[in-house]
Amino acid sequence: MTGGAPHSAKQAARAIDALRRGWPVRVHGEQAAITVVAAETGGADKAGAMLLSAARAATLKLTNQRAAGDTSLPVMIAMPPQYDAGLAMAIADPALDLRYPMKGPFGALPLPDDAAALAAMELARHAGLLPAFLVSDGDSDTRDGDDIDNVTPAQIAAYADSHNIQIAARARLPVSASQEAEIIAFRSIADATDHIALIIGTHDGSVPIVRLHSECLTGDVLGSLKCDCGPQLHEALEQMAATNWGILLYLRQEGRGIGLINKLRAYALQDQGFDTVDANIRLGFAVDARDFSIAAQMLRLLNVSTVKLLTNNPEKVAGLEAQGLSVAERLPLQIAANPHNRHYLDTKRERTGHKLR
Repeated sequence: MTGGAPHSAKQAARAIDALRRGWPVRVHGEQAAITVVAAETGGADKAGAMLLSAARAATLKLTNQRAAGDTSLPVMIAMPPQYDAGLAMAIADPALDLRYPMKGPFGALPLPDDAAALAAMELARHAGLLPAFLVSDGDSDTRDGDDIDNVTPAQIAAYADSHNIQIAARARLPVSASQEAEIIAFRSIADATDHIALIIGTHDGSVPIVRLHSECLTGDVLGSLKCDCGPQLHEALEQMAATNWGILLYLRQEGRGIGLINKLRAYALQDQGFDTVDANIRLGFAVDARDFSIAAQMLRLLNVSTVKLLTNNPEKVAGLEAQGLSVAERLPLQIAANPHNRHYLDTKRERTGHKLR
């Protein structure tokens, strides 16, 4: 990043923090601004409209309306005169559709500014919130007497590109896979997110086995049987211990980048019959929102430019190579399926291109 990009990224970070706290944010577009508060944190704040993702609008049968004719854009709807936080969440959260099936009909409203609406959706993803906002005219909105946070699409883009990281701390850490291990903590300058590298063995100049492992609280810590994350994590460490040396990069990108709470909402949708891909899309997110450039930066700080990548996901190979690193070999990571994750593993292979060989 150059010039004013660090300041821009921090402005977006403040807006993200405000949304998480239930505070309003003014999002500026090309011609107009919209003032939004997250539907799930803003409580029962009264507003005349709600901004929803295109995927949510399709589920609510709004895309046949003229004001919602462009299916690539978010959709704004008029809110009923009397509503509460419960109704707002029933509209916003697709995981609640079976519990609250009777909603609407709703009428789509013209968007004040396409760019502002799209920027708000991107803010929601970075904040780990549902892409659903209560919208007001906002010109007089204040928070405890202070002006509310303002943000632009350019500032949000700067935030997305601002994952400049630095080593914050390191220490020896014997683990069950290897007593010769070192843990290194990396801190993102823009949002203070911490990422971890665990080095198994000793850097001897050979090409290390590397695993990019995205955080999975349910699998890594709680032993969830719905995914293969926990077994993959431990198998990767064992394979590293059996060779010269290896690096586990533990990336704080829960739920393929949509956050823990939204991942649990995706789980609820899976229980309703949607697979992992369709669940993410129905929530209004990308199938995979992770940023593997963070891993590339971590490897460069560790003076590693060539790796043997332990993964079934070709996107991880492409992600590192796009950042200038060399992947000498892709090593598959095979984990036995169980009755709870068999469909999930099939979906990863059939719909997201994962390879077991």
